[in-house]
Amino acid sequence: MDSVRSDRTGEGQHIPIALKILIAGGFGVGKTTLVGAVSEIRPLQTEEVLSSVSEGTDDVSGVESKTTTTVAMDFGRITINEDLQVYLFGTPGQDRFWFLWDELAFGALGAVVLADTRRLADCFPSVDYFETRNTPFVVGVNCFDGLQRHSPDSVRNALDLDPDVPVLLCDARERQSGKDLLIALVEHVATRRDRVPAR
Repeated sequence: MDSVRSDRTGEGQHIPIALKILIAGGFGVGKTTLVGAVSEIRPLQTEEVLSSVSEGTDDVSGVESKTTTTVAMDFGRITINEDLQVYLFGTPGQDRFWFLWDELAFGALGAVVLADTRRLADCFPSVDYFETRNTPFVVGVNCFDGLQRHSPDSVRNALDLDPDVPVLLCDARERQSGKDLLIALVEHVATRRDRVPAR
């Protein structure tokens, strides 16, 4: 598992294990909202106002009310106990910021890919990215306005996901819903590792 080892320094300072999880998905799908909902600290956000410069570059169809965008990353933290902390990194959703993804993904335990069924094609690049790199991920179908438009199975079929990839309905605004996604990811990672034959 890629993590920082829990240890106690000679000065008595305790260093917990750190797990890194990415929050990915298309533009306007709720990544910043999810990080903010579950983080115990005020999240670091690199939001900038959408301007006329992005017209023709950023597709805002379906999210016309969106006025800002993440230009680098979002960052949040969850302390599980004194020995374990989870660090959340929200990725930028637009193609023009994808050069940051490899740096953000380095050392990550896995990823949550948020999907908006009104713009389902927008999460294909995230799914492809993690599948290509054999990075464990789960898909969270963000039910905007509390509406479930499609079942998890129909989303799985539309995205052509492997049968073992968890697909969950969620509300990125709700802390418990976000925590459920993170728990599902950790369980998925553990299941995958249990299936790897011993060398």
